[in-house]
Amino acid sequence: MDEAIFSAVCSRALVYNACWEDPAVDRKALSITNNDTMLAITSAGCNVLDYALLGPRHIYAVDANARQNALLEMKIAGIRGLEFDDFFAVFGRGFHARFEWLYRRSLRPQLSEFARQWWDPRVNWFFSPHGSFYFHGLSGLVARAFRAYFALRPQLALGISALFVARNLAEQRAIYDERVAPQLWNRGVHWVLSRPATMNLLGVPHPQRKLVQAQHADGIPGFIRQAVEYVFKHLPVSENYFWRVYVMGNYGQQCCPEYLKPDNFSALKNGLVDCISVHTSTVTRFLHAHDDPISRFVLLDHMDWMSCYYPEALVEEWNAILERATPAARILLRSAHARPEYLESIRVGRQQARLREVLTFSDDLARSLQASDRVHTYAGFVIADAPA
Repeated sequence: MDEAIFSAVCSRALVYNACWEDPAVDRKALSITNNDTMLAITSAGCNVLDYALLGPRHIYAVDANARQNALLEMKIAGIRGLEFDDFFAVFGRGFHARFEWLYRRSLRPQLSEFARQWWDPRVNWFFSPHGSFYFHGLSGLVARAFRAYFALRPQLALGISALFVARNLAEQRAIYDERVAPQLWNRGVHWVLSRPATMNLLGVPHPQRKLVQAQHADGIPGFIRQAVEYVFKHLPVSENYFWRVYVMGNYGQQCCPEYLKPDNFSALKNGLVDCISVHTSTVTRFLHAHDDPISRFVLLDHMDWMSCYYPEALVEEWNAILERATPAARILLRSAHARPEYLESIRVGRQQARLREVLTFSDDLARSLQASDRVHTYAGFVIADAPA
């Protein structure tokens, strides 16, 4: 039943309105060059645009959810068709009073038929009375609910706002410990975070919830509290645009994804964005249909739920990855588990070898990079290389 509810909700909606993986970490792990051909799961498209700034030969943005691809199409259309100030209003502030006019004139003509059908009745998301595009979509609904909760607790709201203007880590820690934590963590918040419905809206399926619960004595609420405390006590929040956008509903000029910075926007507009093609497909189906060798894979966390619901399909996907990978191709993935069990158990290729025997893993590098991850909601970060 849980799987059916998750599939029903997530297969008909825009789940992620912003990426929830840190591309600064990915950049260090991937070392992208202009010779690289990448496959990246689209998600909200923010990170695909980030990778494009490094000038790879091509990026195949692949997602089984066509609505996620429709969002990336809208961003690409905006880069090509808008001036920076309008683009930043739309995707930086999440609000543009004249968006419907911009959409009809400059954006809609560039979109695929599906993207037009999806966005036509939803253009109001960008001039919404709720104040921001980032309070729409499934993850946006959760952000909006917490924003409403903060409005009912003005002292908590003031404390959270103070975090984002803190001048240094010491000041951040003091604000968090004295003004935020005592008011934030209570039975009500614990109850909301432990609800399957909340996790479904955030795109977290039952298998991932089980993985978190198995590793943390306080379950999902305890894991989330641990992640939040690490972010706000150990990493500078002035550059943490991931948490800012869901707390405030917008990015700042100095606290935003790379594609929203003026010089990078110009670089994308002047040709770098042209390396991206968008594909609605599973990873396996895409790899079977395309002959281009892939040297960089960014696979996010979808293998967690595949390993539980569709283990045979996961084996098929890994075989397709290894068949299409260039020698020593680099593969990134994330997991709710610090050491994903499927990497030890599934067997691939004619020799039916374990993945741990086929791939070369950079576990020390992954651990060191994860310490600086500004999102910090994944227990596992995996860096692996295909056979040379």
